[in-house]
Amino acid sequence: RRYSDSAPQVTLAVWLGFLAASILIAVTPGPGAVISMSTGMRHGYWSALMAILGLQAAILVHLAIVALGLGAVLAASESAFFLIKILGAAYLVWLGIQKWRAPAIPIDANVPTVRSKGLFLQGVLVNLTNPKAIVFIAALVPQFVDPAQPQLQQYLLIAATLCATDLAVMSGYALAAVHLGRWLHDPAAIRGQNRFFGGLFISAGALLAASSRPI
Repeated sequence: RRYSDSAPQVTLAVWLGFLAASILIAVTPGPGAVISMSTGMRHGYWSALMAILGLQAAILVHLAIVALGLGAVLAASESAFFLIKILGAAYLVWLGIQKWRAPAIPIDANVPTVRSKGLFLQGVLVNLTNPKAIVFIAALVPQFVDPAQPQLQQYLLIAATLCATDLAVMSGYALAAVHLGRWLHDPAAIRGQNRFFGGLFISAGALLAASSRPI
């Protein structure tokens, strides 16, 4: 009877621990923060939200991979990790080049809104082609899953926690960039902004390509 009374407290403590880990993961700057800020600064929050939702869709795919046990396979396979790492790095560098070469068009209400599907897909690919994210989730999530309890409910709670925290943090990055973007009416400033974020994407790709598999 005493164990039954204490179970909810243990469950809450475990969830709070996972929540803290999720927040730390989300606030750590990475490609997701870069795409959220660059899109928010140039196109506004609602356009950035589409890219952010793409990031969350990729997180759900990562969790599904871990739930199916494939995350452990990727963590153990040097060749699979290397292949996905190179694809992810190449995609980030390509995004950086596109951003660097983007025309210096002043922010104006008459500029047509970018297509939401394209931004959503960018968000998906940025997170999906990051093998370190999959391996990190594969190392983190099982520590908070009780094998003696139903798995589906636990993974649903983990998915909701990861996505909610990442959505909130990425929205914070995007909204901060939106306020900065309101000042970008000078083509020279916009060109500088394009090259700044282009450089960040290229740097993120280079760092990913040079990184080793996390242990």
